[in-house]
Amino acid sequence: MSDFPWPQGERELAQVRAFNKKLAWLPRFKIRNRLTPRLIQALLRAGQLGGDGKLRQHGLSAERKIIDTVPVRIIRPKGKAKGVVLDFHGGGWVIGNAQMNDNFNIAIVNTCDVAVVSVDYRLAVSTPIEGLLEDCLRATRGILNDGEFAGLPVVVVGESAGGHLAAATLLALKSSPQLLQRICGALLYYGVYDLTGTPSVRTAPADTLVLDGPGMVEALRLLTPDISDEQRRQPPLSPLYGDFSGLPPALLFAGDLDPLLDDTRLIAERWQHAAPVEVYVLPECPHGFIHFPTATADHVLAYSRKWISARVASYSVKSAEISPALS
Repeated sequence: MSDFPWPQGERELAQVRAFNKKLAWLPRFKIRNRLTPRLIQALLRAGQLGGDGKLRQHGLSAERKIIDTVPVRIIRPKGKAKGVVLDFHGGGWVIGNAQMNDNFNIAIVNTCDVAVVSVDYRLAVSTPIEGLLEDCLRATRGILNDGEFAGLPVVVVGESAGGHLAAATLLALKSSPQLLQRICGALLYYGVYDLTGTPSVRTAPADTLVLDGPGMVEALRLLTPDISDEQRRQPPLSPLYGDFSGLPPALLFAGDLDPLLDDTRLIAERWQHAAPVEVYVLPECPHGFIHFPTATADHVLAYSRKWISARVASYSVKSAEISPALS
């Protein structure tokens, strides 16, 4: 586990601190009822009107497609795709959609020469969390079996609640080893891996940035209101307690001001016994930091894209070595 190389110097750290002061004035993300997330979701969709213009500026377009009953948003590179990035958006399971990560995904498509498939899973305001897990698994199986992407390596990417769904999907996919082998990497940003709350969640103070620290344990219980903590710890619902054998290499990020910090640290400890894991804790960074206008966020995203390219290239080399042996 490493606390470096970001931020690069005191100047970048000062930039992070300055932005944190602005965040301190903003309300924390709280989900207490079904009305609030629906309102936020409506505002999100309104703000996305005309959003395809960003894609056109880069000579790209997006296709909405149904994969095994689940809608996905596909952004393809200008040339032949070298691989696929399967994206699970964040939003606390109750807000968000496949379009919300377009800025990140445009950069991934252009830099890594891959297709990005964003999963538009149902949201927990109207669907039990088991339904969200089912959507993500269905979409993943569908993409892995889709003729367009046949034989291409896949990197799974998830942020926050999307990190939870990505990790849970990988564990559920262990029942299909031939499909799981196609996934060559997992890139996860500050995910939630224990729905009963890790120690840093249970002790989160009131001045936590972005997230409502003291209310997080209760918010997690609201996702699964009819089961016990013992049942909540069962994988894949809580990926932290799963069997990581057979899972691909992983790249994990978290900020040291994030109440979910222990989720990343603990899952990294377990995952590294099964596959190579890189994990970075970013000094004085809160939850959601990759969205903030800081050099640190830029560096992390640039490193993430390099890692994706390296994983795709590594898979391609491995496949080329295996093919002659089978012929």
